[in-house]
Amino acid sequence: MGYWLARSVDAMSEFLGWLGWLLILYCMCFGVTDVFLRYALNAPSMWIGTSIQAAPVLVACTGGAYALNHGAFVKLDLFYAGASARKKAMLDIATAPFTFLFLGVLIWKGIDAALLSIKLNQVTPTGVPIPIYPIKSAIPIAAFAVLLVVLKQLAFDVRTIVTGRDSQSNDNDDGSDLP
Repeated sequence: MGYWLARSVDAMSEFLGWLGWLLILYCMCFGVTDVFLRYALNAPSMWIGTSIQAAPVLVACTGGAYALNHGAFVKLDLFYAGASARKKAMLDIATAPFTFLFLGVLIWKGIDAALLSIKLNQVTPTGVPIPIYPIKSAIPIAAFAVLLVVLKQLAFDVRTIVTGRDSQSNDNDDGSDLP
């Protein structure tokens, strides 16, 4: 994987992390606002609660690629923590088919669900109908973003096995140590 391609995946991941941060900020601000409107002013909002219920789906969508790119996913430390860089790379490659299978099904079925939602013009069954199809459309897009991060890490893992050194720890600005 080329230097510019790896950096593009990193930039996409950082952007999704920033978007997730904004969504969490949205949930916090509007959650407090909804509580204040409901209990202090006795004037509950008709749309805030529904939008806050949808926001965690989008947070998961935006946070997946970001978390994976930063190594924040949970791993079974019993086998992984004490392993060498080469052995970690081999374990990552051994589990990659399961990752590809999961992401493939998520993209495939996510696209089907998104297209059906768009076709039906799905909205929430509440007083203020909020469109559901943008949220359903975000799921396969986010899965594709995670797939790009997985492919980037797979390229680093292959390089680690071939060279015997951890290629992910090299952050030279010239990109000479990147695959």
